[in-house]
Amino acid sequence: MGTRGKSINLFLMDGTPSGRVKCTLANWTGVAYKIPRNEIDKSKGREDLSQSGVYFLFGTSDETGETVVYVGQAGVRKNGEGILYRLQEHKRNPDKDYWTEAVVFTTSNNSFGPTEISYLENRFCALANEAKRYLVKNGNEPTSGNITEEKESELEEFIDNAKIVMGTLGHKVFEKLADNKPAIEQLDMTGDNNQLLFLKRKSKKSGQVIEAECKRTNEGFVVLQGSHIETIDSESIPPGIKERRSKAQVDGNGVLQEDILFRSPSYAAAFVIGGHTNGLVDWKTSDGRTLKEFEGSE
Repeated sequence: MGTRGKSINLFLMDGTPSGRVKCTLANWTGVAYKIPRNEIDKSKGREDLSQSGVYFLFGTSDETGETVVYVGQAGVRKNGEGILYRLQEHKRNPDKDYWTEAVVFTTSNNSFGPTEISYLENRFCALANEAKRYLVKNGNEPTSGNITEEKESELEEFIDNAKIVMGTLGHKVFEKLADNKPAIEQLDMTGDNNQLLFLKRKSKKSGQVIEAECKRTNEGFVVLQGSHIETIDSESIPPGIKERRSKAQVDGNGVLQEDILFRSPSYAAAFVIGGHTNGLVDWKTSDGRTLKEFEGSE
């Protein structure tokens, strides 16, 4: 049976896509808000934002250009303030001046207590670290607390829906670039075989055998961790690729230590061989067809 569709409601609270957005999912008690930093004060008086919940602060590092995220929780205080008050505190904190947008998760029935938000904060932080899309700014790993198996099942279902909503709101903080299963396992999976590509050649520059794997995704082409890439740049290498290669995590043997996304197959291949090339010809399927031939037969 195929994956079922989802009905999501997005409400543009300020009438513009760049303003505040409220998001709900059919048959889900969760409520999500996407709030630009400079629109935080507009949300005063919203009852559901005075509740307990979990929030994400998204931004970009001025030093490295990396996308960053901080995951936090907010409980209801004696003064009746909850999530919104915590966001206002972060807005005033000079140590957290990197964020430009917050995404908040709470519930329509105010059902989150301290145990629930602690568990969610812990799981969301772990999922963001596993995905490696964003630099997670949490200094310490949040504690999960002690919950019953029944409550764990309930919260995991909440997390599954929150993943969908988060992606809909434009942040793929929980989505890995590619499934890092070994190639042999992937080739045995129906459908996944069509997404896996290979590049193998002996380099004239280093004398090493260059052998890489790439996965086609809806976002582009992901050169997979464990690929053996050329360590010497050619004079013909595009400047952007040269920079990506200089920043990539590669060990002393030229083995890539992370997944890296490229928008085109040629840039993915250029990254691997260290020079200009045609990715439609260099990348091949498991049965030896070039990517150009394969896409022509789809």
